[in-house]
Amino acid sequence: MAGYKEAGVDIDAGNKSEDIISQAVKRTYNREVVSGVGSFGAVYSLAKVKKMKNPLLVSTVDGVGTKLKIAAALNRWDTIGVDIVNHCSNDILAMGATPLYFLDYLASAKMSPEVVGRIVKGMADACIAVGCPLIGGETAEMPGVYYSNEYDVVGCMVGVVDRKYFLDGSKIRKGDAIIALASNGLHTNGYSLARYVLFEKAGFKETDIVPEFGHSWGDELLAVHKSYSANVLALMKSVNVKGIAHITGGGIPENVPRIMPKGLSAGIDYSASEVPEVFKLIQRMGHISDQEMFRTFNMGVGLVLVVSKQDVKRSVDFLSKRGETAWVIGRVVKG
Repeated sequence: MAGYKEAGVDIDAGNKSEDIISQAVKRTYNREVVSGVGSFGAVYSLAKVKKMKNPLLVSTVDGVGTKLKIAAALNRWDTIGVDIVNHCSNDILAMGATPLYFLDYLASAKMSPEVVGRIVKGMADACIAVGCPLIGGETAEMPGVYYSNEYDVVGCMVGVVDRKYFLDGSKIRKGDAIIALASNGLHTNGYSLARYVLFEKAGFKETDIVPEFGHSWGDELLAVHKSYSANVLALMKSVNVKGIAHITGGGIPENVPRIMPKGLSAGIDYSASEVPEVFKLIQRMGHISDQEMFRTFNMGVGLVLVVSKQDVKRSVDFLSKRGETAWVIGRVVKG
């Protein structure tokens, strides 16, 4: 007799995964969570938002991309959940928003409760770090859609900002300084090109040790996507940050212009940054032009802030004391 399991979907394994997820996410809950995992929909109280004069909800949804292929090749799933939470927190940070809650979506040809547990634990740890409960999500087994032993990981984050602190670039002026905050690797962008160059053209394996790093390609490429949320939100309490750009796909050339008001542009001094070794190796092995590299990768800059000239030293000093590497990378010019 045919059944759902014979068709490739294991309900029992799915239920076990749900149990593991429930245990992981409940430790992220705060008093605003009215109803979380297990309900048909998650419920979150907006009581504390009432203190704002004109609250705006800011939302984002994203995935981890082909970084998942590295995790699958090494069967290392503990960092992928961290990646998606941190990526989303940086996206809403670009609008000046504080995280409220996070939702996830996991899909695979066949769910492994152990792998699901590792991914969701990473999400939960990251959510706690940015002060954002993981209140719900969805898991799906879809044989025939995904390759065996691989997963798709997607996240949605909702945050809030009072209208007077909303960052839309309108306060940016000519002469303002552009501050870069260092990335710690590729984050979650450019992996299709990196994998092509390193594993198809150059013939490396994820487990190969790289002398320049002292660890494997897998270790380097699975470095977690940093979250700048806590440190930058703290900075914004004492410094008038006028604009924020999260440096993701498109790099600096395509992300910084998104926050510039009409008639102004970013005068970026690329020589002000020391490009991390991982990008130099990819460029050399792939014979990739500078233009293509800067449009594909973050090249060592994970976030960009725009502040007034008089706030530069205070901003850099504040961020440095909180463990960030920050420096002036340019200024706002006409054009």
